[in-house]
Amino acid sequence: MKKEQIIFWTSTIIIALLEGLMPALTSQTELAKEGIRHLGYPEYFGNALVVFKVIGVLAIVIPKVPTRIKEWAYAGFAFDFLFAAISHGAVDGINGQTFFPLVVLGILAVSYIYHHKLSSVKL
Repeated sequence: MKKEQIIFWTSTIIIALLEGLMPALTSQTELAKEGIRHLGYPEYFGNALVVFKVIGVLAIVIPKVPTRIKEWAYAGFAFDFLFAAISHGAVDGINGQTFFPLVVLGILAVSYIYHHKLSSVKL
């Protein structure tokens, strides 16, 4: 049980840092705005994305959030990572930026799997 909790919280904190804290702190920098423009998205899309990422991270991290809400947050992040990989691949070709969202998707999958392992133990 302890091992499962460590794996869950380690993977979840990595997601929280990459998808909640970093975007919240850096979304208004010129580099971030240029990154959104480079992919062909309008600036307001980047702002909305940051808001939804922060809400999603809160849903995943806060234990009292209902499971159905957590499921939507995990699904939203999965779509975000898949479409980020597709966007980078379509605009810049296949490179490291194309695969990084897929690596983070793998970390998200670990968090999701262990979330369910831990919630099935509580039932």
